[in-house]
Amino acid sequence: MKGKWIAKCILMGILAIGFFFALGFVVMYLWNWLMPELFGLKVISYCQAFGLLILAKLLFGGFKGRWHGRCGGGCGGRGNWKSRWEDKWMQMTPEEREKLKKGFGGKCGWGHAEEKEEKTA
Repeated sequence: MKGKWIAKCILMGILAIGFFFALGFVVMYLWNWLMPELFGLKVISYCQAFGLLILAKLLFGGFKGRWHGRCGGGCGGRGNWKSRWEDKWMQMTPEEREKLKKGFGGKCGWGHAEEKEEKTA
């Protein structure tokens, strides 16, 4: 039983590494297909595409790891804002909810349908 688990981990590791290297080929192909034609940029090699992929990951994605998604982004006090607002909304009285809706009026699009109904009535 333990041997199957180890074999699966090794296979998943090989597949993950293979996927990452294949992604370099995809980046290279898309760059060489689009960028020279659209913007007059030079054709790049696989190593340059792989470097570009790592640079994009560093600049835009970071290397956070998978553990950030386990708690819905709510770990450490950030994220999970939707459930906090839902909890807050459920604890409000109808008068407080109405006051909040009027406060957000034109900013979030709330209240426009209600204003139209009041004007037509």
